[in-house]
Amino acid sequence: MILVIDFGGQYNQLIARRVRENNVYCEVHTAGNFDKVRELKPEGIILTGGPQSVYAKDSSLPPAELFDMGVPILGICYGAQAMAKVLGGTVEPARVSEYGKTTVEIIGASRLFDGVEKKSVAWMSHTDRIFSVPENFTVTASTADCPVAAMEDAARKLYAVQFHPEVVHTVEGKKIFSNFVDICGCKRDWKMSSFVADTVARLKAKIGGGKVLCALSGGVDSSVAAVLLSKAVGKNLTCVFVDHGLLRKNEAAEVAEVFSGFDLNFIKVDAGERFLNKLRGVVEPERKRKIIGEEFIRVFEEVSKKIGAVDYLVQGTIYPDVIESGLGKSAVIKSHHNVGGLPDFVDFKEIVEPLRMLFKDEVRQAGRELGLPEHIVNRQPFPGPGLGIRIIGEVTAEKVALVQDADAIYREEIARAGVDKDLAQYFAALTNMRSVGVMGDGRTYDCAVALRAVLTSDFMTAEAAQIPWEVLSRAANRIVNEVKGVNRVLYDCTSKPPATIEFE
Repeated sequence: MILVIDFGGQYNQLIARRVRENNVYCEVHTAGNFDKVRELKPEGIILTGGPQSVYAKDSSLPPAELFDMGVPILGICYGAQAMAKVLGGTVEPARVSEYGKTTVEIIGASRLFDGVEKKSVAWMSHTDRIFSVPENFTVTASTADCPVAAMEDAARKLYAVQFHPEVVHTVEGKKIFSNFVDICGCKRDWKMSSFVADTVARLKAKIGGGKVLCALSGGVDSSVAAVLLSKAVGKNLTCVFVDHGLLRKNEAAEVAEVFSGFDLNFIKVDAGERFLNKLRGVVEPERKRKIIGEEFIRVFEEVSKKIGAVDYLVQGTIYPDVIESGLGKSAVIKSHHNVGGLPDFVDFKEIVEPLRMLFKDEVRQAGRELGLPEHIVNRQPFPGPGLGIRIIGEVTAEKVALVQDADAIYREEIARAGVDKDLAQYFAALTNMRSVGVMGDGRTYDCAVALRAVLTSDFMTAEAAQIPWEVLSRAANRIVNEVKGVNRVLYDCTSKPPATIEFE
């Protein structure tokens, strides 16, 4: 195992994912418990980035003993600065902050950079820099504005990089992680089948004969979670699908049809009017998310009372949901209804999230291991708050119907053109903008719909897809002609970051 010690960076679990891509098991633990680190006996340790400054009074720093454990350690960004600080180097505010793509030049020979191009693009995100390296360390990489972009003490197998090798923008990042795995001497024999078997075993031990209610949306995350629990607890599982009135066109009927055929004790709850009433007059995005999250829980609590005492609530929460909602010292980007949107009081013994540390592609892989059909495994993601976060401003029944129709047309044209297989997510959203138009020789003053499509493997970062113009043009023409109340269609070409994939 390689252990990731988290100092509050946005990419902490992405680091673990890069390790797992090398078929090596990896866990993320919050900084501060050195006894736990020794107990786990990892083959290697990675220190993550974080929002702090190592010279601040309240900064989290690893103990000096960590670096005497005799295992390879890789510090990334804040983790690199923390290594320098603890071992006797100095860190100070950078003369020029670096953010974004930067050319890194490798200096000399290093096992960490074995096979890596001498000059390549890497992703920087820092306002501090290592000013002087600790004793016995050598500088192994630099940039135009960062003289110590990497350093190492090869004899002690201590390595540090100022840039972020875990993000896709760092061209040689995967090679760097592969090299670190080799330095750690790991066997590369961990597979997703191991995760499935271990998770089922842990769930059996944890839940025993307790009753479980699973929040099933029909998406890949909740579907995989449901099948995992089914294998662990069998008939003690009840799956509840809540139609909150914010689903895509015809989706409620489609989900009910698919999952009523599974042996999952499937229950469908129609709660559209209830959710819309709660959202009346609400325009602030975080408040909408929290209202939807709380109302989901209240529906599940009511169902559990009808079917008898339920001990556990299961959710298909995955890692991007967790990190955007704020984990440890990480910043809150947006509260996902099943994480940061949960109410303070929940009438269940515990909430179980078996996929909490996985990324979307890993969840799909787990689904295949569990025998789920491809049309479910490859289903396009749909957020739990649904169209509630694809409608800017107040959510009303009329706006929901408008977005449902526009979205259905867009998805139909994407599929007809055959470009859907390359897209991670694509949908229509309703802006809060109205604009002047002309139809039938008359003036209109109607709504603007925004179309979005992204390419991503992990949903932590994403690029806007370059949809063929003829496809966008066909979709736009159909939407303004077939959806009453729309006279303008826009295409969102913003990446993540700086935008998020959803609009709210």
